[in-house]
Amino acid sequence: MQYTFPENFWWGTAASGPQTEGVFEGDNKGDSIWDYWYKESPELFFNQVGPEKTSVFYEKFQEDIQLMKETGHTTFRTSIQWSRLIPNGTGEVNQTAVNFYNEVIDELIANDIEPFINLYHFDMPMKMQEKGGWESRETVEAYVAFAKVCFELFGDRVKKWFTHNEPIVPVEGGYLYQFHYPAIVDMKKAVQVAFHEILASAKAINVYHEMNLGGEIGIILNLTPSYPRDENNPEDVKAAKAADAFFNRSFLDTAVKGEFPSDLVEILSEIDVLPIIEEGDLETIKENTVDLLGVNYYQPRRIKAKESTTKLAEGPMPDDFFDNYEMPGRKMNPYRGWEIYEKGVYDILKNLRENYGNIKCYISENGMGVEGEERYVNDQGIIEDDYRIEFVQDHLKYVHQAIQEGSNVRGYHMWTCMDNWSWTNAYKNRYGLIAVDLDNNHKRTIKKSGRWFNELAKNNGFEA
Repeated sequence: MQYTFPENFWWGTAASGPQTEGVFEGDNKGDSIWDYWYKESPELFFNQVGPEKTSVFYEKFQEDIQLMKETGHTTFRTSIQWSRLIPNGTGEVNQTAVNFYNEVIDELIANDIEPFINLYHFDMPMKMQEKGGWESRETVEAYVAFAKVCFELFGDRVKKWFTHNEPIVPVEGGYLYQFHYPAIVDMKKAVQVAFHEILASAKAINVYHEMNLGGEIGIILNLTPSYPRDENNPEDVKAAKAADAFFNRSFLDTAVKGEFPSDLVEILSEIDVLPIIEEGDLETIKENTVDLLGVNYYQPRRIKAKESTTKLAEGPMPDDFFDNYEMPGRKMNPYRGWEIYEKGVYDILKNLRENYGNIKCYISENGMGVEGEERYVNDQGIIEDDYRIEFVQDHLKYVHQAIQEGSNVRGYHMWTCMDNWSWTNAYKNRYGLIAVDLDNNHKRTIKKSGRWFNELAKNNGFEA
């Protein structure tokens, strides 16, 4: 069967500044929380590989953009590192960084690849973290000032902006489950952090729209559908709804509808962890919704009614309201420990069509991390990653079905272009269309999936 996508569908990949750029002598970059955490606790990072040793995009971006062209990119998303552009989080702008980002943007455009630029990808400047990070109102204002600088510097050429990538992750990682710095467990702080991210996003959207730069601004959310163990069991359904409120609708409803889900407010009020809200905040959120939504999808969330009595923390946690459920016979990516459930992407798009005004959106991340890909190298030195091609095809079939039914989805970005550094996992799992050899001057080699992706983009679809 032939799967053909709409004209001008966006084909490309997503990456981020902190995961690709690296740190170099004379780049004048300030420390982010990742630079700091690695210096403090290198043992937490797989093979002790830190953010200064990422894929060196800072040096190789011209070569990399040629490889993007060779792999069919018409669009590419990355992020501007706040700690690179404004090393202290506020104040002086780093001209070396301005030159770098200008060159990257110009090089992409010269090669007919539209830049999609995100402003925050988990990389709080350490100077701001010392003042409380997202717990602090001061950070909200500093972030908005950073966003404005970006719009002023690059908004003449960049027409697709995003305020945050996966804003739920700093909440979960930093303040609930301890996989991002500051790695504490405090539900009240977690809620305040989420509120400040939501407010910062709305304020940045307001600034962008006031500047009349002729582009669009949105947010990128990792939407993880919450499926109840048993659709006919009211307790399972209620538990799935609670999980959905915490992890999806918290940011989705505020970004698209400008309001907080009432069931979430009720839960937070019940456990006495509502955030501090200042006068005018709710109006700001209400009046500054997104033009465009990026959807990251990797896995579903399977939920059942609360059965376990184990408490994850002394204080309240989202997990007090549901248990995770391992569905028998599920298909797994064994390396990442994630379920592969392709229909999830269709269910997300259907939900956006039916309940969120069919907002203009695109799949902004979807990908498969595999450990030990060198096992699949052929005689020509190419990684034959047929499993990745199959993964993408199987998800695109569902995206195609959603389009047939009227979904306003405009593109597909894979995570990621070239193997990149992935937080504490470093280079454990590889996701790229292009391999990066860390031991051989970061040599790039296009994988089989990269050649396939080029055909996909060229033909604006595939046959399967």
